[in-house]
Amino acid sequence: MKIESIELYRVSMPLIYPFRTAYGDGHVIESVLVKISSQGLEGWGESTPWESPLYSSEWAVGAFALVRDWLGPQILGQEIESGDVLQEQLSMFKGNPMAKASLDLAWWDLQAKIQGEPLWRVLGGQNKIVDIGADFGVMENLSSLIEKIQEAVNSGFKRVKLKFRRGWDVEMVRTVREFFPNLVFHVDCNSSYRLDDLDLFLSLDEFGLAMIEQPLAHDDLLDHAELQRQIATPICLDESIYSVDRARQAIEIGACRWFNLKPARIGGITPTLKVLAEAKKGNIPCWIGGMLESAVGANHCIALATLSNMKYPADIFPSRRFYEKDLSFPEVEISGKAQVKPQSGPGIGCTPERSQLEKHLMESHKL
Repeated sequence: MKIESIELYRVSMPLIYPFRTAYGDGHVIESVLVKISSQGLEGWGESTPWESPLYSSEWAVGAFALVRDWLGPQILGQEIESGDVLQEQLSMFKGNPMAKASLDLAWWDLQAKIQGEPLWRVLGGQNKIVDIGADFGVMENLSSLIEKIQEAVNSGFKRVKLKFRRGWDVEMVRTVREFFPNLVFHVDCNSSYRLDDLDLFLSLDEFGLAMIEQPLAHDDLLDHAELQRQIATPICLDESIYSVDRARQAIEIGACRWFNLKPARIGGITPTLKVLAEAKKGNIPCWIGGMLESAVGANHCIALATLSNMKYPADIFPSRRFYEKDLSFPEVEISGKAQVKPQSGPGIGCTPERSQLEKHLMESHKL
C-alpha cells in the first residue's frame, strides 16, 4: 500500500477514579492516535505512553512530536507492503518503540481492511474468545480490596492481578491469600524494587503466586536473572521487554518464566509477533497486557490475544471500567464469563467517534 496521508491526535482521557501503582496515582490517560489512509480506506493505531515518562522513557507529548516531525514524514508517500518494511523504514531512529507502535498498529488495521478481514484472522488467531483477568490498584484499605476481589470471583474472572508497592505489599498478599486460598493471582511491582529486596521476594514464595510481574528496574535483565535463580515464584517481565533482542536475551540468561506483551511497548504488532516466536522457541508462555487504551488500542490487544502461546488471561478492560464513555465505538464489553470477543468487522472493527475525539483532543496534525 502507498501511505497517502497520516493524521495524528493527542488526547487526554479522564479516568473515573485514580489508577494507583508504584509510579503514583494517575488521573488521566494520554494517548497518541494515528490514522493512515490508502486506497480509500483508513487504519487506526493507538499508543499510550501516558502524560509523563514514568512507565517508560516516553511520554505522549514527546511521542506525538516524534511521529509528527520524523517518523511520519519518513513513511509518507512510501509503498509499505509489510510490517517488516515499515519497521525497516523507521529503524534509523533510535528507540522510541511507543511512538513507532502508533504507526505500526495503524498499518496493520489498514492492511486487514484492504484484505477485508478482521485483524485477528489476518494475524492467524486461533481463539475466538479471549479470557481476561481482573486488575486492582492500591486501595484505601484491605477491606475494600477483599470486597472487589470477591466481586471478581463471583463474576467468573479466572485470575486477579494486584498492584504491589511499599506499604501495600506482603501483608496485603497474606490477607488476600487467607481470604481466597484457591485464587489464581499475581502481583505487579512496576519495577519499583531492587535486588537488595531479596528477602521480601523470598517471603512471597509461601503464597503460591502465579507470578511476580516486573519486580526490578525497568531496563534490567541481569538482576532479574539472579532473582529468578533464588526464588521459586515465576518472574514475569513487562517493562524490560521492549524489543525482540531484549526478549531473546532474557530467555538466554533465564531472567524470567513469563512475558507480558504490550504491543505499544514493543513497537507495534510486527515486533510483538517476533517476540512471540522467540518466546515459543524458548518455552516462555505469554499473555497480553494493556495500558488503559481506548477501544482502538484495546482491539489491537484483543487480536493479539487470540494467538497461540497466550497462556494467561489478558489485561483487557471493558471501556466503562475506567471511562464514562470510550473515545471509540463500539466500546469494549465483556461477557458474563469474563471474556471478550474480537470484532467481526474488517481490521480492528472500531474507530474513534469524532465528537469524543474532539472533546478530549489536546493537539492534532495532518501530514
